[in-house]
Amino acid sequence: MYKKILIAYDGSEGSKHALKVAIDLAKQYDAKLYSLSVEEKIPHYAATIGEVVEYKEEANGFFKKLNEEAIEEATKEGIELHTKILAGHEVETIVQYAKEGNFDLLVIGFMGHSKIFGRVWGSTSQNITKLAPCSVIVVK
Repeated sequence: MYKKILIAYDGSEGSKHALKVAIDLAKQYDAKLYSLSVEEKIPHYAATIGEVVEYKEEANGFFKKLNEEAIEEATKEGIELHTKILAGHEVETIVQYAKEGNFDLLVIGFMGHSKIFGRVWGSTSQNITKLAPCSVIVVK
C-alpha cells in the first residue's frame, strides 16, 4: 500500500513517537523511509553576517545529531532512513517536500515544539494535514 513514507522530524516527543510509527509502517509495507527536519528560526535582523553563520552552524549541528539518532533507531529495526534538513516555514516546507517527493504517506507528531497555539490539536499538524498531497497519519 505505502511505498514511500516521509516523517516530519523535529526531535520533539511527538515526532519521536511518530518516528517509531513510521519505522513500523516502513517494515510492515517494505517501504522506503525518509525524514525531513525544518530549520525555521534563522534570525531576521542579525547584527553581522557572522551571527547568521553561527546560528546556521548551531542549527545544522542540532539537526545533524537528531538525524543521526533517528538513523540509528531505524537501523536497529532493519530500516534505512534517508534524512534531509531544509530551512523554511515548517508547514510550507513539509508540504512542498511531500509534493516534490511523491510520497504516499506523511507521518507527523500531534504536537512538536510549537505548543503555544494549539493545545487541543497542534496548529502545525492541523495545517499540514489540510495541505498535504498524500495521506497523513498524526501520531499522539
